[in-house]
Parts: sequence; structure tokens; C-alpha cells
Amino acid sequence: MKQLTFKLILPLTVISFATVTKWWYALPVEAPDTLFAGFPFPFVCDGWHTSMSLQIFATEFIIDFLTYFLFLFALVFCINRFLTKINPHNILTIVVWILAGLVISGASVITSNSDNIFYVKRPFDIEVVETSYKFIWQQTERPDYYKFHPEDKKE
Repeated sequence: MKQLTFKLILPLTVISFATVTKWWYALPVEAPDTLFAGFPFPFVCDGWHTSMSLQIFATEFIIDFLTYFLFLFALVFCINRFLTKINPHNILTIVVWILAGLVISGASVITSNSDNIFYVKRPFDIEVVETSYKFIWQQTERPDYYKFHPEDKKE
């Protein structure tokens, strides 16, 4: 199982973490409406001080990553134990690690922006208005703020 963890589960965790996520349209306390991303907890959102920045929350990120890892570990463990023995070929292992490396490289480029803000834990409360799941290639349209707060609409 140790070999499966390193050869298969860890890179698949990285790939699935980047590919499948959940978006959260939320109203932070005393801040503009914001789209968050992450499952099961939102761990990243747009920065408010400049348009190309992000706010990244480390505790939520670690919990999210461990959730993906434990789910894939349990899935592979059950398949390996009860259905059929998994013996990944070297070519599959190399391809999966190359894809995971590309994901890690892309994420490193995005997070290396000097305008990004990193927090240990999210320092503000949010009111979640709408949420849904998405794949990385799907475009998320920002929900209409006035649909949820018609009293703020100027006529």
C-alpha cells in the first residue's frame, strides 16, 4: 500500500484537487461580494486590494487536500483489498506524475504572485449565498448580487 500511495494516490490527489472543486458565492463581513473556491472549505478567493491577487487560507487548504487524499486512499484501498490487486505500470505512473508536476508547477506560478495574501486561517466571516461544484475548465458566472439583496438596488 505504501507503493500505491506514492505511485498512484498522491499524484491523483494533486490532479483531482486541481480539477474538481466547489465555488462559493459569499458576502464577507464588511467586504465586497466574492467568489471563493475549495471543497469542503473555501480556501482561496480574489484579493480585494488589486485585481490579479488572491487571498489564500492555509488551514482550509490543508484540510481540503487531506480530504481529497483520504477519499482517494480509501477508494484505492477498497479496490486493492476487495476487488482486484492494483499494480500500476511504470508508464502510467510516469504519466500521472508528469500531470501532477504540471499542476504543481502551474499552481506555483499562480501563488508566486507578490500581490497574493496568505493567511493561516480566514480572518473574516462569510455569509454563503450560493454554491455549486465545477470542473476547472468550466467558467463560473458571478451570480447577481441584487437577486439576493433587492433592498440595495438603486432604481
